[in-house]
Amino acid sequence: MTFRAGVVPRVLLALAALLLAAAPEAVRVVDASGCPPRDPRATAVYPITGYWINPRPDRCETREVVSAIRRLGGDTVITFGSRLTAVRADGAGRLFDARSGQADPAFAGCLDGGRPCYLAARDAVPGKEIRRVFTYVAPEHFGPDVLRCPGLDRRVRSGGRTYYRILLGASCSAGPFDLVLAVTDGDGIGNLLAEAAGHGMKVYPGLPAAPQDPVKPWLPHLPHLDALTAFTRRVLDDYRRRHGASPALAGVYQSFELAMRDRPDDDEVLALYRAQHAVAAAALPGRTIVVSPYWDARRERGFPPAEAGEGFAEIAATRAGAPMAIAVQDGRGTGKVPVYGPGQADERVDPRLEPVVGAVTYRQAYHGSTRDYVEAVASRPVPGVELWVNVELFEPTPVAGECSRTDPLPLRGRASKARVDSQIMAVGGYAAKIIAYRWEPFVVCRDDADSPSLGESVAAAWNDPLIVRAARSRVDGREGIQVQGHHLRGGTLRISYRQPGGATTVVTAAQERHTPAARPGGPETAWAPFTPAGLDPDHPWITVTAVNGAGRSSTAAHAFRG
Repeated sequence: MTFRAGVVPRVLLALAALLLAAAPEAVRVVDASGCPPRDPRATAVYPITGYWINPRPDRCETREVVSAIRRLGGDTVITFGSRLTAVRADGAGRLFDARSGQADPAFAGCLDGGRPCYLAARDAVPGKEIRRVFTYVAPEHFGPDVLRCPGLDRRVRSGGRTYYRILLGASCSAGPFDLVLAVTDGDGIGNLLAEAAGHGMKVYPGLPAAPQDPVKPWLPHLPHLDALTAFTRRVLDDYRRRHGASPALAGVYQSFELAMRDRPDDDEVLALYRAQHAVAAAALPGRTIVVSPYWDARRERGFPPAEAGEGFAEIAATRAGAPMAIAVQDGRGTGKVPVYGPGQADERVDPRLEPVVGAVTYRQAYHGSTRDYVEAVASRPVPGVELWVNVELFEPTPVAGECSRTDPLPLRGRASKARVDSQIMAVGGYAAKIIAYRWEPFVVCRDDADSPSLGESVAAAWNDPLIVRAARSRVDGREGIQVQGHHLRGGTLRISYRQPGGATTVVTAAQERHTPAARPGGPETAWAPFTPAGLDPDHPWITVTAVNGAGRSSTAAHAFRG
């Protein structure tokens, strides 16, 4: 069974409405917005602190989703930017996608004074050329800094929808002009900023996404870069005026992706980043630009970990002086990068990865693990840039009976909490922040009515101990192991290693020291005494799991070289 984006929150809201309708008038509590009051409590704090979501025109639905994210310890939401799409207009004013040739249904009903919006825009600039035409499906309302040219730019209500006519030129009187026709069904970004502020959370709205190259759609179409930057400038100037005082507006998100590896100087995506990030840095000074590149460890088409550090530096160089967070996609969900520990390279790949790389070993299929890649990048820090990690909350392909993503393609399967725990353990020792793709459908979908969603599984076991780093450590002259992670306090460490000759030894040691996290949900440390009775030089790995004072156990072991 599959839930499309937004279905679960709507179901929850409908159930709440039914309960309230059946309740006495005295318990029907709503606030001035007409929505149930906010609940900003973080009751099940998990190490993932941010999620991608869809902006919603419905204020109450937005509140429900933001509250649900906050309950799991989330403090950040990110949205994708809508794409600025190049179109062509015929003599009747109809618009056709420049790449596909298909008529654009979102703008077929755009009439301005009874005339198609394109023809009305042409009439507004008599004797001047409209050089290019673009469409934009906006998840928000626009204000005066977008509609800045009186008589040219305007808001149009047509067929129950809101359209915007935006003419981009050297000035409001000097052509030629580029025309952007935008349509919106509500102020999703405005709702999101208001609700995030009320929950003490941050938002990174997506920058307008670049038009795609007509031949290579994975690349931006650079001949339209000037129009994109002009439109981006108007949108962000409008953000500064209308939302600049909001504590929730933390920055913007760059929606166009690229592989984080060494790239040529004339790379098209880096050219896009330089141009659009310069606009963002000027329009929203001091606010952060978030980028989420990917890496690929597959031997037949990917690249080794050493290249990732160079790619990190090249992306960082596009920030135009603004703070930047590079939130690298961990790659486990797509199957491009595996999660495995030291000493496991010659084990067979996880069965969920076999549709991507075949029934082979990790060493045969991949250049390295997630930990290898994130460690390589963390070893080359760049001032002003934070390393975040974007963990992918899905499997490469679905299996029968599993809720999954059906739109857009490709199909994706559902991850378990234990699998997500392993992703966090692989990157948590290096990432300044862990975020995840994405809330819907992967956190909220259920296989059936009786099975929990991933979000419900997390809420039920949010305090399972997760170890992200471990090392042998002496304290007061005593040998031991120090671990760093989440929800470690109290309890024991279970330590396993191989002795010379191949015998496996397992030791359980009580924690004797604990350093709490500096912030809620942050990493903490614990220490327990331990002295190995010799390590096998051919297998010098120590694995450790934890049982905390609440009786919760690690779902996977952390391995390190002893």
